[in-house]
Amino acid sequence: DDEDDVNNMEKVMLEYATMDRELNHYIKAFEETINQVKREKPENLPDLENLAQEKFLEMESKNSDSDFQRNEKYMYFKDQLKEMKKQYHANDTIEQIDEDIAVTRSQMNFICPITQMTMKRPVRNKVCGHSYEEDAILEMIQTQKQKKKKVRCPKMGCSHVDVKGSDLVPDEALKRVIDSQNKQ
Repeated sequence: DDEDDVNNMEKVMLEYATMDRELNHYIKAFEETINQVKREKPENLPDLENLAQEKFLEMESKNSDSDFQRNEKYMYFKDQLKEMKKQYHANDTIEQIDEDIAVTRSQMNFICPITQMTMKRPVRNKVCGHSYEEDAILEMIQTQKQKKKKVRCPKMGCSHVDVKGSDLVPDEALKRVIDSQNKQ
């Protein structure tokens, strides 16, 4: 309940959201530059560094504080903070705690971004941290591999563009929560 600590944590999350947005803009600027260069004739190649920098600065100029409100991890932080405050100000009875756990569980995402169904065997991507149904992501990787293409993380808003089977680990914690939820 220390307001200074909460404010400091919020500042850190906003810094994270700023860095995350900036990184996504860099990645997008370089992707756009690469795509533009692929369309150019070799004799017309521009200064790549300047071109990427221009694209990055153009994206940065469109920034607004509302971007932070849509950052996935910042939104999750704010939700958790609300839940903690609710729990602290409540009488901390067993019923209240159980209700908070149920609300938190229902907020967790059990739906695979590929199949749009509740996951049965979730795997977590070590690189970006998102989870998917194991069979669905492996099939997606295999299909794209045959086409000699990379797999972009299917979680909306994620900038990770090269999901590999070796990056996937069983998400045992999520599996336990899903199994527990299914039993209720």
